[in-house]
Amino acid sequence: MKVATAAYNLDWHDSWAQYEDKLESWVSEAAGQGAELLVFPEYGAMELSTLNGAEVAGDLERSIRAVSDRMEVVQLVHQRLAKAYNTYILGASAPVIDGPGRPVNRAAFYAPDGGTDHQDKQIMTRFEREHWDIAPGGPLKLFDTALGKIGVLICYDSEFPLLGRALQEADLILVPSCTEALSGYWRVRIGAMSRALENQCVTVTASLVGSNDWSEAVDMNTGTGGIFGPPDIGFPQTGVLAEGTLNQPGWTYADIDLNAIAHVRADGHVLNRTHWAEQDVRANSVTISAL
Repeated sequence: MKVATAAYNLDWHDSWAQYEDKLESWVSEAAGQGAELLVFPEYGAMELSTLNGAEVAGDLERSIRAVSDRMEVVQLVHQRLAKAYNTYILGASAPVIDGPGRPVNRAAFYAPDGGTDHQDKQIMTRFEREHWDIAPGGPLKLFDTALGKIGVLICYDSEFPLLGRALQEADLILVPSCTEALSGYWRVRIGAMSRALENQCVTVTASLVGSNDWSEAVDMNTGTGGIFGPPDIGFPQTGVLAEGTLNQPGWTYADIDLNAIAHVRADGHVLNRTHWAEQDVRANSVTISAL
């Protein structure tokens, strides 16, 4: 399959038609290059707050609620595009109010046949906890698709090995991210590459990029798209299948061979995924040695 992952810049929209045209332009470009799976970044839906005007877009709490209010219509647009262009799409994540509690950070996943599901972020960053007051959502899911088994670890989630291990059956793990600084981008990238090594799978990072002085929430963003595998048989020695140019909006593409994933898991130079359980006894037998 061919995967396309986005370095996505937010825009100010004066009308719903502008947003819909932008989204279709991105999808049509990637589909035109033969991509069967498209990955948008974390909090890319925050540009929808501009439809409510500058006062709302610039207020953290009001922008969260404005975006959440539009997500049902956003879902319909993505379903239409996934079907029209015969692609799977991981939509840009959004704060979604789903019940009486605080919003969750949710990325919806769309299939070409109109099917849809979602993945919620599991562990909140300090900014999400202390400023946004975003809540952990529902459990991790493994999506069984025509392209293979796919999991999603939203940004900070990719930095936790046990969450990655919970998705050990995934052929691909998608990592939509939103990071303010270069250090944040590299934390997510290192996490994604580590999960590819441990699970002997492919990880796909998508980034929000650019500055937006109209927003308190996503005012500065650093990153690029990247696609990574284990540095082993059938994959590049660096583990880097493809990477974009830092902070340059656009798609990054790579061809993924599920047979290569199966082969490296069965007969790689190392077998991290198979040998994972051997850590338990070793980690529990640490002794103190005085020097």
